[in-house]
Amino acid sequence: MAINELRAIATFGKAVELGSIRRAAVAQGVTPQAASQALAQLEAHLGVRLLHRSTRSLALTEEGQRLLETTRPALAALERALSQARESKDEIAGPLRIVGPRSSFSSILMPVVDEFCSRHPDVHPDIQLDDGKSNWVLDRVDVGFRIGSSADEGVIARRLFPVQLMICAAPSYLQRHGAPKSLDELAAHRCSAFRHPATGQVLPWYLNIDGEVVHRHVVPTLSTNDTELELRAVLAGQVIGEVANLAAAAHIRSGALVPLFPQYMSSHIGVHLYYGSRAAQPRRVRAFIDLAIERLLDTPTYVLSAKELKAAASAAPGTRRAR
Repeated sequence: MAINELRAIATFGKAVELGSIRRAAVAQGVTPQAASQALAQLEAHLGVRLLHRSTRSLALTEEGQRLLETTRPALAALERALSQARESKDEIAGPLRIVGPRSSFSSILMPVVDEFCSRHPDVHPDIQLDDGKSNWVLDRVDVGFRIGSSADEGVIARRLFPVQLMICAAPSYLQRHGAPKSLDELAAHRCSAFRHPATGQVLPWYLNIDGEVVHRHVVPTLSTNDTELELRAVLAGQVIGEVANLAAAAHIRSGALVPLFPQYMSSHIGVHLYYGSRAAQPRRVRAFIDLAIERLLDTPTYVLSAKELKAAASAAPGTRRAR
């Protein structure tokens, strides 16, 4: 059924209910001329007269009576459905579909989700963590997080904080093997590398040298497609690794990790929040976006200052600062 036919039937029902085409037009937010035209078009489409109308009154024809009796239950159900949809838009309740990267992100996302659910217990999060790229439409995503901005059309991306990639080692590794004094000396050390989960390719380390992002390939003693496992290997003193602030910030602050060559730290990518147009979002989605931005935008919890990095690099036992 075309939408103009549906509106015409609704106008017909409302005119009978209120006893006036003019009142039906006001109730539906259209002009009396538009309401009269809709009824005339419906009668022409059906090939029957539905109403006897004069300047002061309306009366149903036999065909009109049958149409009213047949369509009234459907129109009432439709009105209830539309009313429920309007009300649900303003409720902070219902499902909330969230996607994000698997690597090192659950510890960042969970505090936000926990606080949100404590405030709004009628919201039911459905969270999918995957290092692959999500399909916004097919996955029915409400809110997404991504390392790097999304290239999907119609998606709004908001950068939350930079991803700081830092060469780090545990104090136990430095006590056993000493600290490299230059980037070239890394070739003589046990290093780890991350293997891309989708392609299987061993990724280089990313360094910021004189303002440019430089790829430095290492011969890995250990390679893995799991960032958590790589971090554990670095914390255990098995290898030197390039790790991200998402997981490493707390360990650097506690002294469990020592940043090496902080002057070469790269922060060319960031963690982004992405979502569709806010104009048609349910209130629960808008509320979660607002909380995520409030808690994660340039958060000092995960972003290390230059002062912190310098202090951590120079204060760790067994290290010698690079020149």
